[in-house]
Amino acid sequence: MVTVIVTFFILGYLCIALESVLKINKAVPALLMCVICWTLYACGFPGMDTSGRLLHHLGETCEILFFLMGAMTIVEIVDANGGFYFVHDALATTSKRKLLWRITAMAFILSAILDNLTTSIVMIMVLRKLVDDHNDRMIFGGMIIIAANAGGAFSPIGDVTTIMLWIKGMITTGGVISQLILPSITSVVVSALLCSIYLKGEIKPATNAGDSAVAIQNPDRNLILCIGVGGLIFVPIFRILTGLPPFMGILLALGVLWLVSEFRCNRHALFCESSHLKVTTLLSRIDMATILFFLGILLAVATLQETGVLTAFGQWLNEASNGNHYLVTGMIGVVSSIVDNVPLVAGCMDMYPIAAAGDFASDGLFWQLLAYCAGVGGSMLIIGSAAGVVVMGLEKISFGWYLRRFTWIAFLGYCAGIAVYALEHLLFL
Repeated sequence: MVTVIVTFFILGYLCIALESVLKINKAVPALLMCVICWTLYACGFPGMDTSGRLLHHLGETCEILFFLMGAMTIVEIVDANGGFYFVHDALATTSKRKLLWRITAMAFILSAILDNLTTSIVMIMVLRKLVDDHNDRMIFGGMIIIAANAGGAFSPIGDVTTIMLWIKGMITTGGVISQLILPSITSVVVSALLCSIYLKGEIKPATNAGDSAVAIQNPDRNLILCIGVGGLIFVPIFRILTGLPPFMGILLALGVLWLVSEFRCNRHALFCESSHLKVTTLLSRIDMATILFFLGILLAVATLQETGVLTAFGQWLNEASNGNHYLVTGMIGVVSSIVDNVPLVAGCMDMYPIAAAGDFASDGLFWQLLAYCAGVGGSMLIIGSAAGVVVMGLEKISFGWYLRRFTWIAFLGYCAGIAVYALEHLLFL
């Protein structure tokens, strides 16, 4: 039965990869794959508490989905009120290559402070105000994915996997930042240099046809921006203070921003009359197809975790590599571009318990490499990370287009970062 489950997973994955050929939204095969895999699991393992395990994984998945919906709504509110115009002015340039480097730098920095998912949403909203040509926006969007994932890899709060390792004590704040910041910078710089070959000439400025005079002249747009972005920044702080999951922090930020928006409407009748600025209206602009795709793919991967496929794969890697940590973590990074990196990292944490000393000690070579590889490796395929899935949905980038244009760029940047880490470890440790 395990073989049948894996077969259907691969078939579903191929349908997702061939979305542009089949002309079927990626959410459709993801949902079907999810239901079929769990049905096969229930039939093949009748003695297991299938419903209980499914609800367990659904709870973990919904944490991500609610976080995603909350972050997308906050960004929509800020965008509709004209809050991103100052960012537009800061990044504005007529050179495509200059804009590439400015967007890359901002995405890299923001993802370490916020997270790669939220950063991608913010950067795409800003990008739409800077570039009118969709083909150019797709190239910039591909680089945003790489920069956001690289920026999240060296921060303990920049990616779900680093948060997992940080909470369990596998890495520390000082250790992961000091050892991984240079490899992360290297990976994004190498990728940006390679990506720049796609961009030549001047930018065709965005017409911003969808921006109303109400939003542009909104006297409270800076207030909305500060509360929105401040709320996003507060999410990891809220987690540290309360120990609650990140989606609770994002719901708090959304609730406060929504409350301020209601008071603003009561003060300015003009804005109340503008229905497109109402939060209830903005909620309808959330890309539910992407949300459902995320739901399907994460729950489908969960069946691979339940059947022990991911754990067995990790053990096979360890045996095949004769304990070479660079090879093991490097392969895990490649696999994380195919399946979600969260269950992969969780499997590794179960397989290799933390040790008192050596490569498996806190801030040991294995855990730091795992944090880097699981985070940066997801950039090699567009569905390999939350950042990629969001950009894919917002800019309608196909799996095949990204595979042809950016997989090789992300892979070379990924390898360059590993090489720099190895050099660091050789010279300084």
